[in-house]
Amino acid sequence: MDGKGQVRGQLGLKVGLGVGVLVAVAFSFILPRVRETNLASPGGPGTCRFPAIYNFGDSNSDTGGRSAVFYRIPSPYGETFFAEMLGLPSVSAYLDSVGSDFRHGANFAMGGSTIQPVNGRLFEARFSPISLEIQLSQFQQFKARARELHGKDVTSGIPNPEDFSKALYMMDIGQNDLWAGVTLATEDQLRASVPNITNRFASVVEQLYKEGARAFWIHNTGPIGCLPMSVMLNRQNPDNMDPIGCVKSQNEIAQEFNLQLKEKVSELRAKLVEARLTYVDIYSAKYVLIAEAEKHGFVDPLGYCCSRAGDAYIPCGMKTVVNGEEVYGSACSNLSQYISWDGIHYSHVANEWVAKKIEDGSFSDPPVPISRACHNL
Repeated sequence: MDGKGQVRGQLGLKVGLGVGVLVAVAFSFILPRVRETNLASPGGPGTCRFPAIYNFGDSNSDTGGRSAVFYRIPSPYGETFFAEMLGLPSVSAYLDSVGSDFRHGANFAMGGSTIQPVNGRLFEARFSPISLEIQLSQFQQFKARARELHGKDVTSGIPNPEDFSKALYMMDIGQNDLWAGVTLATEDQLRASVPNITNRFASVVEQLYKEGARAFWIHNTGPIGCLPMSVMLNRQNPDNMDPIGCVKSQNEIAQEFNLQLKEKVSELRAKLVEARLTYVDIYSAKYVLIAEAEKHGFVDPLGYCCSRAGDAYIPCGMKTVVNGEEVYGSACSNLSQYISWDGIHYSHVANEWVAKKIEDGSFSDPPVPISRACHNL
């Protein structure tokens, strides 16, 4: 979404990201906190005990990477929701090295990131140059450096090399690829690009597997047509709205991407015989929340908390000129009643609702809770 959005990380600790592009997002799963114990025996009973978590993604899970690389984001950005799912400590952003502790893993996600490499056109549109393949390279360097330092008896803030194969690998990325297609290409061109995007995703999973990764928790993409920003930009085309007011064509593209992503995950299961790959249907969980918003205590499911001026989008915590006047994007006083915080990202309460929905595995394939993501069924 062009030129004025900011992103808010939602996978874990302190967050601060995004700059001037509306890096499309829709979900905010929370990074599980990690226990300093061993992974459960493959296929064995009981809860998995992940000693570390490595996350790859975009602004849905950026916990400070973009802020560290570019500049710190002003209030109200930087406040996050911490999951208690696994009762683990926070995971630091890989690029935010000051005061970070990587003993329990690292977060390679960055707001604005895509699966496909960023070309000149995407870069000019202000998508992040830190694509999924670059995040993979960062992980490989991080892993090699950790082994090197352990060999020199340097252990402070460094992960145990033995933990890499026992860790949980989380992936939540792809929405920016779709938004880039929505804004920079035709619908036919976007649909034609989806196989290449999912192939690149699968290639990164295979590379992580070669690096020793075994347990994967993979999110599909959410209903981008239900983001308040998307709805605002498409108000002039009511025939393209679905029964709950979301942009139908954008959601159909997201569903096509998710279908092909799920097929790739199935192919990877057959190919990577020691891997445990859990595909999580974030799309359905979030769509249910939006469709049943009133039932769960939310007002205006396609509205958002931060102030606005008519149909003009005003980034939270920022000033924007609207009709010649400077307007400040202040936060509302009843945030808990909104699904969307800023028209792009989900609020604390909405994030918590979605996290609880997916925690037990009811939206997963196979249907395992995150606490058992190290097991094969």
